Amino acid sequence: MAPLERQLATAAAHREASGRPLVTLSYAQSLDGSLSLARGVQTAISGPESLAMTHALRAAHAAIAVGIGTLLADDPQLTVRLADGPNPQAIILDSQLRTPTTAKLLQSDPAPWVFCVNGAPQENEDELQAAGVQVTRLAADEEDRVALFAFLDELGRRGVNSLMVEGGAALITSFLQRGLADQVAITIAPIFIGGLKAVEALASPSAFPRIVEPKFEHYGEDFLIWGLLA
Repeated sequence: MAPLERQLATAAAHREASGRPLVTLSYAQSLDGSLSLARGVQTAISGPESLAMTHALRAAHAAIAVGIGTLLADDPQLTVRLADGPNPQAIILDSQLRTPTTAKLLQSDPAPWVFCVNGAPQENEDELQAAGVQVTRLAADEEDRVALFAFLDELGRRGVNSLMVEGGAALITSFLQRGLADQVAITIAPIFIGGLKAVEALASPSAFPRIVEPKFEHYGEDFLIWGLLA
């Protein structure tokens, strides 16, 4: 992982040049490419060694983002508990502000940022702000989700140098489709699930993202594949 972490050391220069943070896609999947048994079903995949590695990777990033589907299914904390280092700034991409005020992330330090589309319900924003959450409205994309270009531009304006994206499937696919992921760190567990795939259908073979000179590491029973995306 050292070379990947060295790449993160260039994140500030990347933001200054592009106006956007350096983006790392990181998630765990089964041998058949599944994130979970089914949409909305929490499924344990990673072993303890790869989980500790993931927490170290979190600590190396300035911010970490999940989609509302992952939040509702897993109620994650997105903190650094199994490694040394600070908690990244937690971010929820929640187009219609469905984040419950009971979510564990709302108890995190620092408090999470929530990004929604301009047409999200005002009463939902009022509830989240009353719970201490910063809500930001942005333009919507063609699927009425938060436009990722606008989202990354806003993070750049806030001085966020690096962003780790942990899922779910729709968010991972959106970053890949739009060419907005700079590098990946994917944990592969030696199991078959036959469930929800990590990546949905992409545009065409000519646009398939490819890892440049992929690297492999072993963490307990799991494998990690990582590298820069072409």
